[in-house]
Amino acid sequence: MIVCVGAGPGHLDFLTRRGAELVSNADVVAGFDAVVDVVRPLLLNEQQVVTMGYSDQVAKLAEVAELHQAGKNCVVVLMGDVHFSGFQFLERVETACGHRVETVAGISSAQMLASKGRVCFDETTFLTFHRRGNLTPFKTHLREVLRGGRNAIVIPRPWDFMPGDVAAYLLAGGASAAHQVEVWENLSRDEAEWRGTLAEMEGRKFSDMSIVLIRALTPMPTGLEGEQ
Repeated sequence: MIVCVGAGPGHLDFLTRRGAELVSNADVVAGFDAVVDVVRPLLLNEQQVVTMGYSDQVAKLAEVAELHQAGKNCVVVLMGDVHFSGFQFLERVETACGHRVETVAGISSAQMLASKGRVCFDETTFLTFHRRGNLTPFKTHLREVLRGGRNAIVIPRPWDFMPGDVAAYLLAGGASAAHQVEVWENLSRDEAEWRGTLAEMEGRKFSDMSIVLIRALTPMPTGLEGEQ
């Protein structure tokens, strides 16, 4: 068995019960260092741990695939939810194994931010720039989202499309400088790291753990207006 598990947005409180069970019962637990550190309290001494970074992920996943093919139960942990900003890593796991693997959804940073920011997903578009390749189509989509009067939850790309770059791109494309913005770097906290306007976010520096909420200029009607 090999399973990709979404480990939640950086805190064990947001790992699902099913995900925790799979991690605790695995022979091999693998993932990026920061993600494995989240689940490390669940690990037992006899479990094999394979950690990796961006530069050696292909080679390390090949090791995990060999262990899987040798009959070991393997869990690969990803931050947040597998199908949000982890889909390219999932593809690398499947390439290493040579077949599709089971996935277990986790609580995503987008879900957490929607809850913290009190925005409805029906009125909000989620975009992740945490991907390899050409960002132009996704940048254009973000611009159109705001023009359409929707909120946007954005995961930037370290380090060439960070929150300040997002603001600069949108402002250059005609977005209103008055959009209210929140930047969160640790979603287990009660308050955002920074709040301000789109204009004020341009040029500011944030960490590679940033996630951004850009609010629509005018909130959508709730549908309950006028009720007593």
